[in-house]
Amino acid sequence: MTGAAIRAAQYTILVIAAWFLFKSISDLAPYPLDRKLTKTAARSSCEDSSPFTAQDDEFSWESIVPSEELVWHECYSDRQCARLKVPLDYSNPDATSAAIAMIRVHSIVPHNSSDYRGPILINPGGPGGSGVDVVQTRGAEISTIVGPEFDVIGFDPRGISRSTPRVSFFESRSEREVWLRSPDNLYALSMNASADALPRAWAQGIIEGQLAGQRDDGSLRFINTDHTARDMLRIVQAHGREKLQYWGFSYGSILGATFAAMFPDNVERLVIDGVADSENYFATEWSNNLVDTEKTWGAFVDGCVAAGPQGCAFFSPTATELEANVVKIYASLRARPIPVRTNTSFGVVDYSMMRSVIFQSLYSPYAKFPVLAQALAELSAGNGTALFKMSERAAFKCGCDLSEFRFETVFDGGIAVRCNDGKRMPGSYEDVLEHYQNMSKLSSWADVWQSLRLACAAWPELPKNHFQGPFVANTSFPLLLVSTTADPVTPLAAAKKISQGFAGSVVLTQDSPGHCSISGPSICTQKYIREYFLKGTLPEPGTVCPVISSPFPSHDYGAAADAQAVLAPFAGDRELLEAVIELAKTFDFRFLGGL
Repeated sequence: MTGAAIRAAQYTILVIAAWFLFKSISDLAPYPLDRKLTKTAARSSCEDSSPFTAQDDEFSWESIVPSEELVWHECYSDRQCARLKVPLDYSNPDATSAAIAMIRVHSIVPHNSSDYRGPILINPGGPGGSGVDVVQTRGAEISTIVGPEFDVIGFDPRGISRSTPRVSFFESRSEREVWLRSPDNLYALSMNASADALPRAWAQGIIEGQLAGQRDDGSLRFINTDHTARDMLRIVQAHGREKLQYWGFSYGSILGATFAAMFPDNVERLVIDGVADSENYFATEWSNNLVDTEKTWGAFVDGCVAAGPQGCAFFSPTATELEANVVKIYASLRARPIPVRTNTSFGVVDYSMMRSVIFQSLYSPYAKFPVLAQALAELSAGNGTALFKMSERAAFKCGCDLSEFRFETVFDGGIAVRCNDGKRMPGSYEDVLEHYQNMSKLSSWADVWQSLRLACAAWPELPKNHFQGPFVANTSFPLLLVSTTADPVTPLAAAKKISQGFAGSVVLTQDSPGHCSISGPSICTQKYIREYFLKGTLPEPGTVCPVISSPFPSHDYGAAADAQAVLAPFAGDRELLEAVIELAKTFDFRFLGGL
């Protein structure tokens, strides 16, 4: 047997072993996200815009006094937390301050070692997602990917969750809860649900914009991506460094591109993953995000057909038949919604809920496609419980101690960021209607995407003098951009477009459906990311990485074996494989009304 044949056989054995490990973990924990539900989420999961709410323990963020020096405190059993004081207004840095909440997974390598490589900042997206929550719950997996030489640091951007001042449009938790729990709330409503769905959503958006202006304590204008990029530089400097190492997902790609354009000489390693079109975002258009959404939905349809009746509960012999069955369920729910009562809550499964659940499932195929298939199969038989549980929120419970909820993650902050960031949009209903009609020509999923812009229609007249581009720079180190081939909200074309503005940057493509690379298990992709952080090695332009399996059960080992042999195996491959599988099965992007 030749050396090449031996290596090919070794690669095949490695990938087959990877498949069986993937299968065993999948069988043991088909939807392990439920393990992370906490008391905080139970009090008001409607306000929990991130599925990674940090588990309750005896630690209190109020016990940390914000300081200009980084002072780390033990928290959450095996993490360290800090609150860094930064200027609220960078044009007047000696005035009021803000406090940025941070959490870290400490490097295994001692900080005084020559092997220590410094901090990597993480942003999970949104806008409005909590980096603290992600690193608290998934920091170990991220650390496994990037390597023990780094600290992994999650931070809550200004205005978000534990960072203060926190944005809030509502005078009480109950007031926000009543608003969000409405069955016709604009974030839960398909614009195709009824003749008045779009105008009702527009009217609700007007109210949110008015509330933001009326209840502004003076800090609202400083909650934007420009200032958050400056905060990141302060975090880096507080570590005694001048250059940023960063991994940002989804909206985090906009934050990363903004930092690179504003501070090109302060880039050490910068990965943006699930790349959005920053120019389109800052124009407050959000109009080209859905270019590849049909591909993602097609991956569900074709994957279910290929998996067969034993691999997919909603199986049909052909894609055409499966699509027709979905249309039948839509029609049935329009005619007669299904009441559902679970052990913890109750509600109605209607057309809007089905559209929303399917759309959210496109973000996380490995976590959601098998579950969605089961829910659709039960829906076709008139049982809505499984689909209802996919979006179920625990009953709201009031708390006597308001300080207990001071650091809750609420949806208000994400709205503030995107409305402050973007160009002022016309607020008339006619403008909203025209935008929706144009979006509907581009994608059949416009009905669940349109709500993103609506709160900005009546946004207060705040200054728009912050950075909004151009996204062009010769950075001190080239950027690595990562995209899947079928991302439902940040298409591959956006990554290629943004890459053109940053000299020497490379787009790494992962051949899978889902939002961001970690939505699919690829050793190949994550090895490239690790090598980039550790050695500064960029993949060759045009590199495409495979995943180790499909979201549905499969036994096609051959293609995966050849493709995953891009990088030679090493001793830590098993740990890396377990980390990428765990992230793919649990990293559930559910930020309310965001990326």
